[in-house]
Amino acid sequence: MKHVLEFEKPVIELREKIAELKRLTENSEMDLTDEIDTLEQRLEKLESDVYDRMAPWDRVQMARHPERPTTTDYIDHLFTDFIELHGDRTYGDDAAIVGGIAKFDGTPVTVIGHQRGKDTKENIYRNFGMPHPEGYRKALRLMKQADKFHRPIITFIDTKGAYPGKAAEERGQSEAIARNLMEMAGFTVPIICVVIGEGGSGGALGLGIGDRIFMLENSTYSVISPEGASSILWKDSGLAQEAAESMKITSYDLKKLEVIDGVVPEVRGGAHRDIPAQAEQIKAVLKQELEELSRKSEEDLLEERFVKYKNIGDYTHLDL
Repeated sequence: MKHVLEFEKPVIELREKIAELKRLTENSEMDLTDEIDTLEQRLEKLESDVYDRMAPWDRVQMARHPERPTTTDYIDHLFTDFIELHGDRTYGDDAAIVGGIAKFDGTPVTVIGHQRGKDTKENIYRNFGMPHPEGYRKALRLMKQADKFHRPIITFIDTKGAYPGKAAEERGQSEAIARNLMEMAGFTVPIICVVIGEGGSGGALGLGIGDRIFMLENSTYSVISPEGASSILWKDSGLAQEAAESMKITSYDLKKLEVIDGVVPEVRGGAHRDIPAQAEQIKAVLKQELEELSRKSEEDLLEERFVKYKNIGDYTHLDL
């Protein structure tokens, strides 16, 4: 692995030690089988200690891992006959959002997701996965098309947030996101949203209104980054780790709070360790939910979607 997170260094070092002993066994007459077995048992326990008890900040780091699978990775593994569509028919195309039509397990669907890069060149091209208004308008155009032709919609969420630059604001960033929220609430086809990395603020919500919302185990979903929250609360971005603890931004926290519908388990060590295996985990969830949602009438979909969002969070109604 090119990128090793601080908290997982002991695991990586032990793996490398085991690999070194195996090479010695193969290339020499020494029999190190007992030593290797002992270390592999130790590795199994260490992986359990490290990966099964990850702190919120560890999950934030995992969600941001440079090698973490992106929307296009999952499109390649989950869908067939994908045809990417471009442009919002108003201003232009936005590479920070990819979308098109495809088949999932033989069923025509529309798939849309945030797309970040995996190196400097691609990140610049994708604007680090932070969409402009035309990205959200492209997504809305594709979702309207899906609604017209009765295709289920699947979205993958992975962004730090919508791009906050001057040009984006001039072209109506907030209006574009708000319109997506309104329109997605009223579509009559099944909508399944999956947070695969970072789900940041309104930039995530612009693709996040659905009948079912899932998060990968090591993804995050929040109104602001831990760094941003700590800067506001304590005037110190260095307290991001403490902020992550208190913000309840991990998949398990949000499932407990009933903000999301379920957690998709990740392969041990993170989704980037085995992308095909991780895609299979997502596929099982998508298949089950699509089968269930496809049996519902349009009226039931809309009613249940309304009730779902109405019931999120605790609030008090005041008669004024």
